[in-house]
Amino acid sequence: MSLPLLRLALRRGTSSLRTASCKSIGASKDKGKGKPKPTATLVPGSKQPITDEAAQQEYAKAETSMQGSVEWYRKECAMVETRASGRITPALLSPVRVKLPNSTSDCKLEEVATVGVRDGSTLLITVFEEHTIKFVEQALYDSKIPNIVPQRQDSRTIKIPIPKPTVEARSALYTAAHRKAEDIRVQIRKQYQTSVKRGKYAKHSIELEEFQKLNDRYVAEVDKILASLKKATGAK
Repeated sequence: MSLPLLRLALRRGTSSLRTASCKSIGASKDKGKGKPKPTATLVPGSKQPITDEAAQQEYAKAETSMQGSVEWYRKECAMVETRASGRITPALLSPVRVKLPNSTSDCKLEEVATVGVRDGSTLLITVFEEHTIKFVEQALYDSKIPNIVPQRQDSRTIKIPIPKPTVEARSALYTAAHRKAEDIRVQIRKQYQTSVKRGKYAKHSIELEEFQKLNDRYVAEVDKILASLKKATGAK
């Protein structure tokens, strides 16, 4: 082979080796990168949970407070529904608190007396000790429960006849529950404002968005409870 042809062959061989080497390096780089993640699997910043520890603690505290308010209201509405339906149960007197002279705190009615139902239309209270009957009687008046008018039978017994609820009475019960609903909403909003103020979160932060969702969720729960009560009482 002549010298010019030999040089040409050597150039071609070197070029082929260089091309193969570049392809190998490129393939190695691509392998290191891996396949790109589909956009559907990416989580937007606004959907990420709260990661700051202090914010998490404040969130838990706010949720506990809001949940407590809603559960209290749920129980209140359950009692209202019972009264509106005409059903007579000892639970009607569960809000009653008795003040005794030698006690440092108010007592629940069941701590000083038994409560029963007679003839399906009368509540019968029997105190454990005679000297407490006047305090129980006063507590019944102080509770301001609709249609609760105590009548003392003897030294240990109080009778409370419960009339069948009229349309007007059911409407009045619902109206009172409606007012309480707004009070609960105010409590929830105050807790939201307190938590946000304490955290000093940025305007478009994840924390602020999550606290707003928490507020909206519990306010909606109050609305749901009230709507159910409206249907049960037949209020307009």
